[in-house]
Amino acid sequence: MEGMKDFVEFIARHLVDHPDELTLEQEEKDNSIIVRIKVGEADVGKIIGKKGRTAQSLRTLLSAVAAKGGKRAILEIAD
Repeated sequence: MEGMKDFVEFIARHLVDHPDELTLEQEEKDNSIIVRIKVGEADVGKIIGKKGRTAQSLRTLLSAVAAKGGKRAILEIAD
């Protein structure tokens, strides 16, 4: 499900001030897909959002896309 990584990357690049510092990794384990986002130190707050709302919204969208493929999605944000 390479499209899932592209989907998250598209959204994340539009949220941060320094999209060149954004990296994404995707790993598949069993029936789960783990997507790791790493951003610059200045952009961590923009990805997490106020009270974690932006991160939760990203997780919701990612889960919806993964469910179409019968998978479970996990979003990890590294600083």
